[in-house]
Amino acid sequence: MAKIEARLEELGIHLPDAPAPAANYVPFVRTGNQLFVSGQISNGPEGLIRGKLGDGMDVEEGAMAARFCGLALIAQAKAAIGDLDKLRVVKLVGFVNSTPDFTDQPKVVNGCSDLMVEVFGDAGRHARSAVSAASLPMGVAVEIEAIFEVA
Repeated sequence: MAKIEARLEELGIHLPDAPAPAANYVPFVRTGNQLFVSGQISNGPEGLIRGKLGDGMDVEEGAMAARFCGLALIAQAKAAIGDLDKLRVVKLVGFVNSTPDFTDQPKVVNGCSDLMVEVFGDAGRHARSAVSAASLPMGVAVEIEAIFEVA
């Protein structure tokens, strides 16, 4: 069994199916040794995770929503490449649906960042942006896109 697949099993993590695009775009593009994965929205086992940070949703709930974005990112990368052992996480860009006075976007996006390090180890350490958004598609709490390097 591949190293990352074994790590996922050890952590008790089951990847979702790679989500289909919701509009006129592709879920990923590979160019050379880079894989760009389109933004993945917060979607858990019970469906879309909707809400606005700072208005009825706290940082812990937001971080869990970001973690689900991370699982979808990994699922898309697996669909694109097949072998997760060939990947290094280069950059994440996180968008947090939040009120104007909410300032803990980095803590929310940590839900995804922490997952990447849990799963990929040092190859999961990455550059990152975490920004506020006045709203996100379908009212979701978080959307995160990723750039991976393919070995």
